[in-house]
Amino acid sequence: MSKATAKKKVSEDIRIDEQILHIVMDALEDSKAEDIVCIDLQGKTSIASYMVIASGTSQRHVASTAERVQERLKAAGFSSAIEGEEKADWVLIDAFDVIVHIFRPEVREFYNLEKMWSSVAEIRKK
Repeated sequence: MSKATAKKKVSEDIRIDEQILHIVMDALEDSKAEDIVCIDLQGKTSIASYMVIASGTSQRHVASTAERVQERLKAAGFSSAIEGEEKADWVLIDAFDVIVHIFRPEVREFYNLEKMWSSVAEIRKK
């Protein structure tokens, strides 16, 4: 692969990451998720480009918010994997370069992912 082709591929990947991020953020806002935080991980780790953390007001709200995020991603042609939807205290959606965590507030406070990742990345609160 030539340097120009590699650069174009990286540019396309970033646009896709940002498209996924935009879909996720819109779905969370439409679902009335609370305390939405986006952590920019680009160049800091290989696990993802962005991590999004949000809270739901109850288990039902967490589950329905996660479902809406997945539906929006699927409608846009992006696949994702989900874990934790049965108990819905903490739902993880892996949209490859965008990882989404949706918590009940007390579970979010206990794990405090923002603090864990704040030393590595810039955190943008929405």
